Amino acid sequence: MSSTVTITLPDGSSRVLPEGATAADVAADIGPGLAKAAVIATIDDEERDLVTPVADGSAVSIVTDRSERGLYTIRHSTAHVLAQAVLDLFPGATFGIGPPIEDGFYYDFQLPGGATFSPDDLERIEARMREIIEEAQPFVRDEISDDEAREVFAGHPYKLEIIDGQADDPMSATASGLVRTYENPPEFIDLCRGPHVPDTGRLGHFKLMRVAGAYWRGDERNPMLQRIYGTAWATKKQLKAHLHRLAEAEKRDHRRLAADLDLLSFPDELGAGLAVWHPKGATVRRLMEDYSRQRHADGGYEFVYSPNLAKAGLWETSGHLDFYADGMYPPMEMDGASYYPKPMNCPFHMLVFSSRQRSYRELPLRLFELGTVYRYERSGTLHGLMRIRGFTQDDSHIFCTPDQVVDEIASLLNFVLSVLRAFGFDDFTASLSTRPPEKSVGEDEEWERATEALRLALVQEELEHEVDEGGGAFYGPKIDVHVRDAIGRSWQLSTIQVDFQLPERFELEYVGADNARHRPVVIHRALFGSVERFFGVLLEHYAGAFPTWLAPVQARVLPVRDDHEDYAAEVVAELKSAGFRADLVVADEPLGGRIRRAKMEKLPHVLVVGDDDVEHRTVGENPRGGDVERDVPLDEIIERLRADVATVDRAV
Repeated sequence: MSSTVTITLPDGSSRVLPEGATAADVAADIGPGLAKAAVIATIDDEERDLVTPVADGSAVSIVTDRSERGLYTIRHSTAHVLAQAVLDLFPGATFGIGPPIEDGFYYDFQLPGGATFSPDDLERIEARMREIIEEAQPFVRDEISDDEAREVFAGHPYKLEIIDGQADDPMSATASGLVRTYENPPEFIDLCRGPHVPDTGRLGHFKLMRVAGAYWRGDERNPMLQRIYGTAWATKKQLKAHLHRLAEAEKRDHRRLAADLDLLSFPDELGAGLAVWHPKGATVRRLMEDYSRQRHADGGYEFVYSPNLAKAGLWETSGHLDFYADGMYPPMEMDGASYYPKPMNCPFHMLVFSSRQRSYRELPLRLFELGTVYRYERSGTLHGLMRIRGFTQDDSHIFCTPDQVVDEIASLLNFVLSVLRAFGFDDFTASLSTRPPEKSVGEDEEWERATEALRLALVQEELEHEVDEGGGAFYGPKIDVHVRDAIGRSWQLSTIQVDFQLPERFELEYVGADNARHRPVVIHRALFGSVERFFGVLLEHYAGAFPTWLAPVQARVLPVRDDHEDYAAEVVAELKSAGFRADLVVADEPLGGRIRRAKMEKLPHVLVVGDDDVEHRTVGENPRGGDVERDVPLDEIIERLRADVATVDRAV
């Protein structure tokens, strides 16, 4: 009688299989669909290849190519195929590391003689990768000693650094102290923790995207390697959809749109990560900030202002010099003291609170500032307005009693979501970030109380969320609100953080109803996150076609001929008198060209005036995304614009 093993599935059910059965056999026993979709398995909480035998009593779950973890494995395995192809095609090449990343993978290489990859090389590499995939080479796991690994990877200095512990590679570490490898025999071997798909034949829906330079181990003192980026998916349909999203994202790139629409620029004379705002971009920014100011005024916030730098002692008290020094600009020495440009507004608001004795009757005290901060971001991480060195936060700090925290956070979430809706977002998720295990201050009990307050607020608002373990700030846990844009991308925007630490560090107190002194709790809240980044997200979300209330020019008036210009000027004056942003482009070129230019500028309303319009006080309307209409009375146009602009009021 043959021996059997009994395993448990995630739903609690059991399966009996022959002794020696593998994870792949478990998937096949459940059904052919699962067997086809299976990528790896989790056996007793450890991720393993499908060829791994299952033991009696094991808990087994099958990871499919429909899951994020399955896609991660596909991308990881495709990175190995990339490395094999490059080493095949470029004799003398060596390689660094090649991890999966969001939506894809990369691998770092060094070509002999300091050569670099060309676009034609990417095509050759892709072709070789498809040959490797066609061969259905198995991924074979092994664990070998350091000495054997050095012999295997002789001639590959970056691999030898990893083996010798001089460089970290999270893909190759093992608990046993041995070096784990994966081989596609007899062609290719790599340091790797795994797991992988069963063979290269399970891959194929990929594309190599670009080449970039990358310093080995991210250190500018190390050699510059060639990094090839690629994307990989489970199906051809997924790959096609992703490439379409990338094409849409490229068309919506805020840096290109900002230049095309004359909104802002990044002059070399300023330095990296710093922008100047042109009149049209500044108009949109002013409207954003004015709306924010009005909502905060209506929400019971007090407005404050603070300087752009402060003495080192302030940042020592706040803890920023202990925990955030790498993100700060170097100090300026003057008058016998060191001054730092501010990376945060928080310490200044602590000083406002501590400037006089406070009563519990004043709480919650909500302070608000549009404060410009400066953070030293590495040049390689800068990305237009999305990652910038000088930016303005719509920063709030709410000082409250411990009993007010949960209700205040719930109110803040409601406030945040209503403002985001006003700007056209309606698909939200959130993440709850807990205490960082190393870089944080305060007692565990305080962190637990703060985290629970945030969790209860999320539940109260019924906001879908996930937990980001260890992702909090050094002074407290936080909620990050994410929005999904017009092409499905997720952006982290608003942040709400509970802080028991800065009140302690700044010795903040209020007098309670019991006439005793108590420590307030501080809630940090940035709604836009930063004005600049929020502007960039909006620009890409709308592809430059801002809603009418935000558009820098809401209506453009075009006279057909120069003898219509006087009436066109009257129309512009009427529109401006009614509170709209309107301009006139004189008839110094054919009408068609002027209309096309207005459309390229993505203006909401283009108004054309000719003979009949002069006689009857009408206009021809050519709205963005709508049909052309003639002989529209001017008063009706004004009412249409009022209704269009009022969209934001309905969104609140």
